[in-house]
Amino acid sequence: MKDDAQDALRSLVWGTVEDRVAQGDAAYAHEVGSRLAARYAAAQERARDDARSLSHVVRVLALTPGRENVVQLLRLLDDRNAQAAHGGLQPRSIASLLARSQSVADLVDTVFDRGARDRHDELRDCLFHELVLRGVAVEDFRPLRYWSGARPGWHALSWLPAHRCDFEAGADFGTVSIHGGSCAMPTGLPAEGRVDPPTPRTAERSALRDVATARVQEAVISPAEAGNWGDSAAWVFRPDEAVAPEQVPALLPTLPMACVEGLGPTGRFEIAVRPLDAVWRLLFATASLGGLYASGGYGGAYARLAAWHSMAALSGAPAGASAAEAEQYARQSTWFHFESDAAWFHNEIYDYGIAALSPDRRRIAVLAATDTD
Repeated sequence: MKDDAQDALRSLVWGTVEDRVAQGDAAYAHEVGSRLAARYAAAQERARDDARSLSHVVRVLALTPGRENVVQLLRLLDDRNAQAAHGGLQPRSIASLLARSQSVADLVDTVFDRGARDRHDELRDCLFHELVLRGVAVEDFRPLRYWSGARPGWHALSWLPAHRCDFEAGADFGTVSIHGGSCAMPTGLPAEGRVDPPTPRTAERSALRDVATARVQEAVISPAEAGNWGDSAAWVFRPDEAVAPEQVPALLPTLPMACVEGLGPTGRFEIAVRPLDAVWRLLFATASLGGLYASGGYGGAYARLAAWHSMAALSGAPAGASAAEAEQYARQSTWFHFESDAAWFHNEIYDYGIAALSPDRRRIAVLAATDTD
């Protein structure tokens, strides 16, 4: 019956409308157009509902432990109709769900078993890094060892190390269930390591100028962009002389940055020296958990990449540096975490600033992020 009605409406559109309009009956075209618009809107809503239902099925299979659940999920992902639906089928988010709930042995024997050709290399690459972040020893599983060497060199994730660095051990993955999830961004300034400059601070502004390139800015803010935060910004300054770490807290509020503009000599500016692992965890959480209004579906693999790119750019690693070189720069930099009552920081949801003093102490890079539009 529905097909008959659709055929009849199609006949009206292609066989009648032109003649009726040519005869001066524009109202007839309006009536047919209104019926088409209503059908289209209803079809879109049905499609969205089906996509949400499909996403739920995927979550049930991915988050319910069991080898057969993984097997059937892979079969579903191979289904052309499911691929066309696109609902909840992003490999990066599925990989994150699988890594949370399925045993490593089952994942190795199913996802990484390449006995037949398929389209799951993106899923494998994401899942590989999800497992690395969770401390899985790649060398203990032959298929993972193989994938470590066989994964496509052109793929963005191939730049990342195939092992978990010590500063990555505390990655926060939030809480996820079949029906949703929850997380809380660890943005608050800690009590330890505080180096707040005394107030009133100087009202004199620094003569330094921002020299950040577009490439560096893009890399620095990539975690906030990935997490769909409200706003983020990056700056780079190159002093004429080396800056001692103890000089940075007083220097930062004087720099020409929007995130401290209008702060004044007595406005709140709090800052702490932080170890690399704390900074990396904050960058990773920004990308993987997302802001208050984000879905948190970015996945751990690409969140890891965003955190590494930001860390590398903040610490001054040169363009084209390997992950090993970026790690060396990051370990030799001095890291600061700060908060401010300047207007740029709305201080309503999540807000923070990170500053890095490069190993040669001749470069200061800053990331500011707020989850308020």
